[in-house]
Amino acid sequence: MSEQLEKDTMIQQLDFSEEMKTSFRDYAVSVIIDRAIPDVRDGLKPVQRRILYAMMELGLDPKKPHRKSARIVGDTMGKYHPHGDSSIYDALVHMSEDYSLAIPLIDGHGNFGSIDGDGAAAMRYTEARLSEGAMTLLSHLEQGLVDFVPNFDNSEKEPAVLPAMLPNLLINGTTGIAVGMATNMPPHNPGEVIDAAIAYMDKPDITAEALMRHVKGPDFPTGGIITNADILPSIYATGEGKIKIRARYEIENSDSGRKNIVFTEIPYTAAGNKLRLVENLTQLMKDKVFEEMYDVRDESSKDIRIIVEVKKDRNIENLLNGLFKKTGLEDTYAVNMLAVKEQQPYLFNLKSLLEEFVSFQEELYTKEYQHLLKKAEERLEIVSGLIRATDVIDLIIEILRGSSSIKQAKACLTAGDTTDIHFKSKASEKQAAKLDFTERQADAILAMPLGRLIGLEILKLHEEGDTLNTNISSYQTILSDRSELHRVIKAQLKEFRKKFAAPRKTELENIEQSDYVVEEKIEDIYILIDKFGYTKSVDAASFGRSAEESKKEFAHIVRMKSNDRLCVFTMQGTMYQVKAAAIPKCKLKDKGVLIQTLCKIGKEDAVLYTSFEDLFEAQLLFTTKSGFIKRVSGVEFETARSAIAATKLEEGDSIIGISMLSAADILSGSIKVIVLTQGMASLAFPVEEVPELKKNSRGVKAVTFDKNDTSLAFAAALHAQTETFTFGGKELSAKKVRMRSRGSKPQKAAL
Repeated sequence: MSEQLEKDTMIQQLDFSEEMKTSFRDYAVSVIIDRAIPDVRDGLKPVQRRILYAMMELGLDPKKPHRKSARIVGDTMGKYHPHGDSSIYDALVHMSEDYSLAIPLIDGHGNFGSIDGDGAAAMRYTEARLSEGAMTLLSHLEQGLVDFVPNFDNSEKEPAVLPAMLPNLLINGTTGIAVGMATNMPPHNPGEVIDAAIAYMDKPDITAEALMRHVKGPDFPTGGIITNADILPSIYATGEGKIKIRARYEIENSDSGRKNIVFTEIPYTAAGNKLRLVENLTQLMKDKVFEEMYDVRDESSKDIRIIVEVKKDRNIENLLNGLFKKTGLEDTYAVNMLAVKEQQPYLFNLKSLLEEFVSFQEELYTKEYQHLLKKAEERLEIVSGLIRATDVIDLIIEILRGSSSIKQAKACLTAGDTTDIHFKSKASEKQAAKLDFTERQADAILAMPLGRLIGLEILKLHEEGDTLNTNISSYQTILSDRSELHRVIKAQLKEFRKKFAAPRKTELENIEQSDYVVEEKIEDIYILIDKFGYTKSVDAASFGRSAEESKKEFAHIVRMKSNDRLCVFTMQGTMYQVKAAAIPKCKLKDKGVLIQTLCKIGKEDAVLYTSFEDLFEAQLLFTTKSGFIKRVSGVEFETARSAIAATKLEEGDSIIGISMLSAADILSGSIKVIVLTQGMASLAFPVEEVPELKKNSRGVKAVTFDKNDTSLAFAAALHAQTETFTFGGKELSAKKVRMRSRGSKPQKAAL
């Protein structure tokens, strides 16, 4: 009983909604701070920072040999980042991509993927080390410039932020999606960003407009052209906005009077997906979306070279307008300068990002020079003691010889304690009583080798003392004068500029997007399909002149526009699309081609043929063998794909009927649905009883079957005044079908 009472007292009653709010809020904060959004100071996400620090601990600086990526991932995961190894390796690979970062942070060796979209080899096959760019983020870690915090299990220490002395966030940019927020920082030219940082230090109240004289705009590693440069001032003032990036191209002569459009740079958004971009261009050519295209080739090696060959005497500018509008050759980059500051996400602009960088540099350099000052003062203390010791070296030797222990000798050197020390004379003892060396000085004297008593060595001690005094004075000036501190920071930034500056790759322009003009003539045509599946298109004039007897030979006749698509629905629930231009134009007496060669229909039986234009304006009534029924809006079937699933079917089920209904038919209330079972039982009900559902739904039950009558044989939507309908080659009376609610048992009498 007492045990049960103890258990009851341990149970906490919580409000479910409050617990969900609290838990989700904690999760969201964790994703924002510890996963997706970079720190404004070093521009790194935690996983990136931990990878670089783990590599630093492994001694993988740019001058050392490469080390297996698996070892790096293992150290990072085991010591600092207890998450999946694939996510760590993906982050490592990304930091090595010269087409993603202006200054790659990892020097990869082996297959690290490509701009085409090829993935990196497995981590056991690749090797890596830190790049020169990474060293600008990691140098001086041992000087205590940043705080170290416990790792996930308190077994190690890791830096809370790296002592980045380069504005990495602006130079390399970043992207990340958190809960309810995202960051999308474009990369910039290193030289321009460094110049802007120096300009900010020279004039802290500088305007965003003045900063843009240095940072002209994003500079993507893949180059390209920003076509709406007018929006950049707004983006740099607010921290958000949309940039349009366009591929760079050249026009070259080709064979037989044709021209080549050669794309030499692609948008940054296509970096790592170039192969998909080329495949999209090839598919557009095959689908004859652009009649001007003759061929598409990818001749890229180290440099981008995508060739679109244009047919003779075609309008190249018009084709370019179409390509930029319908492909990834022009894309939108949504800028969102979000970063973490003091464990909180903030939206920054250009000036505030530079302000944060300079503030962080002031903190780092102050700590560095405090560290240097402390070391110099400690060394000067020792050097001063050694110089002073050389002046009384005979006395010190006498103290050492007369002492019974190091402790006794040290007490004499630091406090003048001569107790129990044997001196040669009272004068020496009296002189020893006046000694007052510091603890450090005494330790250095006692450890000093006799070789330091050589005249040249004593001279070196005096020179070192002079140098230390000069350095201490310099360090104190830097620490006491902000302008001197800025001078040191700017000098270092200028050194980085010499090392990392490169010519701008991305061009800034203002270009209006022009529409693609389709040059083809649109006309009315008829698609004719006979009972064997042979298909052809005939112009409306020829079809109108043909005899009615000739038209009866065709099982399906579809009227449509020459720019429309023929939609074919099958028993297996697939909708195929065939462009009208792909169907051969023939005379009425010509055979045509099998429908299977146009849409890969295989052995499936077609249930419905219609034009997409008619389909878009209508509703489809689907009925399946298992008795499921539904209405679907034609809008649901709008797609650019050649084949899609038109409905959801249970295993072993198939479509037995698809009827097209207009909105007017449904609103009139004059349409009824008739269904027949395999046992020739029948049922009729208003079409309004059939619910309108999505195409990927199964539908609802049309009838309730008897035990021995488990499937439908026929279904159709008819006008209420229809007297007969055809099934199995027989004329059946529609009036004999009893009207009842959907889902009822069908009438048992055979028709």
